[in-house]
Amino acid sequence: MKKLALALSAATLALYAAGGAMADTKDKTIALSNNYAGNSWRQAMLESWAKVTGEAVKAGVVKSADAFTTAENQATEQAAQIQNMILQGYNAIVINSASPTALNGAVKEACDAGIVVVSFDGIVTEPCAWRVAVDFKKMGAGQLDYLAGRYPDGGNLLEIRGLAGTSVDTEIHEGIQSGVAAHNKFKVVSEVQGDWTQTVAQKSVAGVLPSLPEVVGVVTQGGDGFGAAEAFKAAGRKTPTIILGNREDELRWWKEQKDANGYETMSVSIAPGVSTLAFWVAQQILDGQDVPKDLVVPFLSIDQAGLEEAIKNTQKGGVANVEYSLDDAKRVIAGK
Repeated sequence: MKKLALALSAATLALYAAGGAMADTKDKTIALSNNYAGNSWRQAMLESWAKVTGEAVKAGVVKSADAFTTAENQATEQAAQIQNMILQGYNAIVINSASPTALNGAVKEACDAGIVVVSFDGIVTEPCAWRVAVDFKKMGAGQLDYLAGRYPDGGNLLEIRGLAGTSVDTEIHEGIQSGVAAHNKFKVVSEVQGDWTQTVAQKSVAGVLPSLPEVVGVVTQGGDGFGAAEAFKAAGRKTPTIILGNREDELRWWKEQKDANGYETMSVSIAPGVSTLAFWVAQQILDGQDVPKDLVVPFLSIDQAGLEEAIKNTQKGGVANVEYSLDDAKRVIAGK
């Protein structure tokens, strides 16, 4: 995957500060509506937003870029949050949504009030909104492509799901299902909820292991791989090939296993910095640019050969990440 710029350059910031092309957005306000912050991916997402938007505000690109997270992962609470943002008069709202459909009413209210709405990661289906997402179905199916290369005779699989009701969970699950259909020597023998969190995943996997036959692989959604590994270890069972989700603790565990016994797997997730891409997309729409309603960005995948480099570039307790610049956003908008 082509590497994208990690932050705004000093020269670019100076150009923004001088005015020019960004003059139309210097008085604009953008808000982030986030439904959940209970794992390392969401924390990294919020950190990336604060870093990149903070630089943009300092440079005078926009007036403000405030971030808000609901206390519970409830669509009703997030809808109320969005309605409050409408009343506060934000020019654009960027949303990581609790549901693809349950927020559509609040999103339509925002659009009717002349507010730009950009959803990302957890997207919304309301036609007036923009959507920034990876091909999650492809990400799920790709796990089976990898496992089929490792296990040509197939075998049993354990699937760990994400947050129930979100578009991300549904699409990755559908991708895994299509992958199993394409590689029909594999069979998902159990499905548990992991909520994209190591502790929840560990408890859920531990609960089903006593009843499971031997499994060759664990297909996942991110934030659950290390918890699954700990559950297998505690049960005294052989560790299967667990697809990981780019979390630092997972990557270090992988390296320990690799060094000890040659353990092989892969790791894949959407970069938390996709929030910064959504910010720039909103800024470009506010600047009057023609932006397609649906934008697809590549997911971030780590293979055996790239493991050490990924660990080197991932902060402790964090997630392998890419933060996007304005130029990156322009390339995505142009379909390059």
